[in-house]
Amino acid sequence: MADLKQFAEQLVNLTVKEVNELATILKDEYGIEPAAAAVVVSGGGEAAAEEAQTEFTVVLKEAGSSKLAVVKLVKELTGLGLKEAKDVVDSAPSNVKEGVTKEEAEGLKKSLEEAGAVVELK
Repeated sequence: MADLKQFAEQLVNLTVKEVNELATILKDEYGIEPAAAAVVVSGGGEAAAEEAQTEFTVVLKEAGSSKLAVVKLVKELTGLGLKEAKDVVDSAPSNVKEGVTKEEAEGLKKSLEEAGAVVELK
């Protein structure tokens, strides 16, 4: 039982980048879609699954005063090239990432806000 608690603690303390890497590993190596897993974990029957929003879109409203830092962060978080990341930031409001879990969306929002951006979750 202690090993599971330790594992849960490790999961809770993952950075946004580590969560993205974990999602990629789960998808590529094990065929597990993290968004689909979130629906299963939410439980509570079909009614709860229909009512609870399971996929979120991270929307960059504006880059803020530290545009370069936001461009670099968007590049890192999305895997886009530098020019594409700059285009996303320049065309704000724009979607940074779509169809992500609540936890991932909140992590992305927190990271972007720390870099000075204004972010909204839909």
